[in-house]
Amino acid sequence: MNKVEQLEAKRAEALLGGGQKRIDSQHSKGKLTARERIDLLLDAGSFEEIGMLVTHRSHDFGLDKEVYLGDGVVTGYGTIHGRPVYLFSQDFTVFGGSLSETHAEKICKIMDLAMRNGVPVIGLNDSGGARIQEGVVSLAGYADIFYRNVQASGVVPQISAIMGPCAGGAVYSPAMTDFICMVEKSSYMFVTGPNVVKTVTHEDVTSEQLGGAETHATKSGVTHLTYVNEVACLEGIKRMMRYVPQNCEEIAPVYPYEMQGEELREKLAHMVPENPNQPYDMREVIEEVVDADSFMEIHKDFAENIVVGFAHLAGRSIGIVANQPAALAGVLDINASKKAARFVRFCDSFNIPLLVFEDVPGFLPGTDQEWNGIITNGAKLLYAFSEATVPRITVITRKAYGGAYDVMNSKHIGADMNFAWPTAEIAVMGSKGATEIIFKNEISKADNPEQKLQLKVDEYTEMFANPYKAAARGFVDEVIRPEETRKKLIRAFQMIQNKAVTLPRKKHGNIPL
Repeated sequence: MNKVEQLEAKRAEALLGGGQKRIDSQHSKGKLTARERIDLLLDAGSFEEIGMLVTHRSHDFGLDKEVYLGDGVVTGYGTIHGRPVYLFSQDFTVFGGSLSETHAEKICKIMDLAMRNGVPVIGLNDSGGARIQEGVVSLAGYADIFYRNVQASGVVPQISAIMGPCAGGAVYSPAMTDFICMVEKSSYMFVTGPNVVKTVTHEDVTSEQLGGAETHATKSGVTHLTYVNEVACLEGIKRMMRYVPQNCEEIAPVYPYEMQGEELREKLAHMVPENPNQPYDMREVIEEVVDADSFMEIHKDFAENIVVGFAHLAGRSIGIVANQPAALAGVLDINASKKAARFVRFCDSFNIPLLVFEDVPGFLPGTDQEWNGIITNGAKLLYAFSEATVPRITVITRKAYGGAYDVMNSKHIGADMNFAWPTAEIAVMGSKGATEIIFKNEISKADNPEQKLQLKVDEYTEMFANPYKAAARGFVDEVIRPEETRKKLIRAFQMIQNKAVTLPRKKHGNIPL
């Protein structure tokens, strides 16, 4: 065999991973191989592999008799929509995708390259965790990756797809990336698996119940996006890449767009019900305002009382945060605050302007919220908005009550433009609650307390349940007709696109974690 034939033989061997039998087993579970995933994710023919011939260095427990080229992870670079990305794809056919010393070194190498070159990192995770036979060197490999996740945070976008079981140390790296995507029924994340849980706490739980895609999408909020299969998951990542820049030094993508007349949206005039206590779906407002079919919701099934996601407005990428009156009346609670705060910080890290739709009756009361830290958790959202230096615009559609008014990107915490619809109610609290406090004695002494209460409620509503007191103070820049919202936002974002803010010199702030 000549040297070129030897090279081609090694390449062919590497392409087989753990062998055809294990590839067939992977397919029988409805899963793709590491290389098939890469082919679907990247632009055709753009992948260049790094470290194809790497092998592990361990001799214990018979590992010296089982050596696979690539050592359980495929690493390299390519393009998505013509823009470069670095990526790694773990190969479950080699030792269950377990992480060894050299496996970790390969991942670290592409993360270092991504940082140096200002390019996003995508991780396709399918790993049983640390390679037990290697002991502490595999644990050290995880720590090396964790450290790089932190160094890369806010510098380049990091996206994780969970394509199989991820346990133990394998879950912490994705947790420190910007977005986690999971595949329903075939991907799991947990620090300790069902067997350990049963031994320690005597709970009988399946992998799906403990750490499946639905669990993490609805209960824990660990995952941001779930998909019915791997192909849909990879398509979802490709779609997300249309909204984010390459790194923290670039602006968010801008696509060609021609203005369509006055850009009026007549449907918006009928979105908010006349009854202030009647719910409506804020997603319908968002869809009317942004470019057609451009809204990509993030964290859809977690903390449904707030909606976050990416969209395009006249071709420009924006991040949207919106109270959702159709769920818990749109109140802010612990989970909603954390969900929105993290999204705001991502957008601010990567120069994605923020648009806020506000209809919030306040923070959720109760012992459960107080005992679990609504004060510090609510403060996370306040901190995130106050810290953000990207262009920021708020539209108040209806209620903006109490401290929640302040928190939802008010003028007072640095918003650039604040619009309100005529239906907006900007006050310390709702009319009935305020009236019962202000006129308590007067109502109690009245011949007909109920009639007196209603009279005072109407009086208070007339005086305060509108946007004009705030507009008179300049806290609202303009009260606008709902149908002209899109036009106003396009022009306002163009006007503030070159915003430059310098924060006070410091190492970093101390966010209320």
